[in-house]
Amino acid sequence: MNAESNKKDYSKAERIKIHQPDENKSDRFNPRNRIYVRAIEGFWTQLRRRLGWVAMLFFLILPWIPWGDRQAVWFNLGEQKFHIFGLTIWPQDLTLLAALLMIAAFGLFFVTTYLGRVWCGYTCPQTVWTFIFIWFEEKFEGARNKRMKLDQMPWSFNKVWRKTAKHVSWLLVSLLTAMTFVSYFVPTTEVYADVFSGSASGAVYFWVTLFTVATYGNAGWMREIMCIHMCPYARFQSAMFDKNTFIVGYDTKRGENRGPRSRKADPKALGLGDCIDCDLCVQVCPTGIDIRNGLQYECINCGSCIDACDTTMDRMGYERGLIAYTTENKLEGVKEKVMRPKLLGYGAVLAFMIIVFIYATVTIAPVRVDIIRDRNQLFRENNEGLIENTFTLKILNKTEAKHEYQLSVEGLPEYQWYGPQSVTIEGGEVLTLPVSVAVDPVGLSRAMTKVDFKVTTVLDGETVEATQESRFFSQ
Repeated sequence: MNAESNKKDYSKAERIKIHQPDENKSDRFNPRNRIYVRAIEGFWTQLRRRLGWVAMLFFLILPWIPWGDRQAVWFNLGEQKFHIFGLTIWPQDLTLLAALLMIAAFGLFFVTTYLGRVWCGYTCPQTVWTFIFIWFEEKFEGARNKRMKLDQMPWSFNKVWRKTAKHVSWLLVSLLTAMTFVSYFVPTTEVYADVFSGSASGAVYFWVTLFTVATYGNAGWMREIMCIHMCPYARFQSAMFDKNTFIVGYDTKRGENRGPRSRKADPKALGLGDCIDCDLCVQVCPTGIDIRNGLQYECINCGSCIDACDTTMDRMGYERGLIAYTTENKLEGVKEKVMRPKLLGYGAVLAFMIIVFIYATVTIAPVRVDIIRDRNQLFRENNEGLIENTFTLKILNKTEAKHEYQLSVEGLPEYQWYGPQSVTIEGGEVLTLPVSVAVDPVGLSRAMTKVDFKVTTVLDGETVEATQESRFFSQ
């Protein structure tokens, strides 16, 4: 056999079939490729829409609610105190903020383990504002197909006014969002009056401009890019998912093989499943994925594809649920487990943190005292032969009303107090008070004695006190 007889005729060999993706669907996550989201109606869409409006209205209205002589929610950074209705949180109480963040984190873990990414699909600000912007887009530019045609058309008066109206609406919503956000830190009436009159500070204009641009860019232009490429939640959610987590899933056994058919045709006779390959589930997806390809981290569990598929099933006369909220175990025919160690663990930690937060909030003391010793001289003997220590008391009135406070020290025998023992402090004020305490050395058995400074007042007929430990030196 010669060498040429061993050579294969590659020109006549059978070529390997390579799947060529649809040109309209390829490179779907390239930031330059825009996703045109199709409008859909259905139970999950209505639920998401209503939750979104509730969240939006709550965000917009909260800074306008009055509480006494201020707004109910006001994070006063200048005076370092956070007002939340009747509760005032000071920097000394910021452990509450840490506890609140832990509650939010474990709440997210618990919900994600059980219900998947429902936070992303229903209440995430990025999702809420994106769908609001899409709503304006539909009002001015029309449905999905009309928007696609409009973008392909040359510039004309019709295209200019529609695009202009859309972007002006986006900017107005962005401006309202920015001013509302700033209103949580600067009194609401001042923000709106000063910004529109031109008398606001440079810092206010900076933050209003920054958040206006950020909202306009995120909800108007970046949209799914934020969810897919920038949000870290999409990346670490897999650590919380298991096969019993509720996801948006496609029933492959029921849906395959896909293919179009008439309404009266019998799919079994044609060798087809219930999926008619209408592609509506892809067209309504805000991140542009095809849920029929299986679980994907880009899915935000918004349920739009469920509503689209249910609409198609109704039109074809098939049973709903081809795409539904389900679990991987259910899709595989395995019995589901609701109570599982991971879920119970997250739930237990969440419950514990909520209890700790409630207790810490309820037991916030309305007065606080801090003691600073004189570091230049631990003690001295005064003219009366007594051992004297000097301290600086910082007394914080955490209430919003003026109160009188009585000062004393415990842990010492008969002592002399040099300085006022009764002081009046305005609401929200800190009083710095230098005092000295002197004791006869005969009554002291140790070189250093533990003492407690006590601040006492009467609030609503009840005696309230705060104590702070310190040391009295005699040698």
